[in-house]
Amino acid sequence: MATKTITIMDDAYTLLLRNKMNSESFSDVIRRFFSRKKSILEFAGAWDDMSEKEAEELKENIKKVRINLNKSIAKKVKENDMS
Repeated sequence: MATKTITIMDDAYTLLLRNKMNSESFSDVIRRFFSRKKSILEFAGAWDDMSEKEAEELKENIKKVRINLNKSIAKKVKENDMS
């Protein structure tokens, strides 16, 4: 595959670096941001290598976030009803 050398400003480099995942190249970051929108079906099976323990921990953390979010929303609604 051919390569090209480009010059970018420091702030653009910082943005690329900030959005780069460990296993990605800068080309991968640019492709990810500028490629066509992907179907959610393309992510099916993305977590196949996750252990049952990790999956259960993830589910539990999601459950905790939802509970806290629901409490926060209920509090805001109550505050708005009082004013």
